[in-house]
Amino acid sequence: MKRTAKADLPEKTCPVCQRPFSWRRKWRACWDQVRYCSERCRRQRRGGG
Repeated sequence: MKRTAKADLPEKTCPVCQRPFSWRRKWRACWDQVRYCSERCRRQRRGGG
């Protein structure tokens, strides 16, 4: 079984914390819709603080 190196995974930047985050297996079906690195950032963005 061939695995992809972590350095080769796609990356995005979280608009809340400005940190880069990499593709995760749980996001394989919806990577295009993923915007935030975590639930915490997603909630912080929605709640406004």
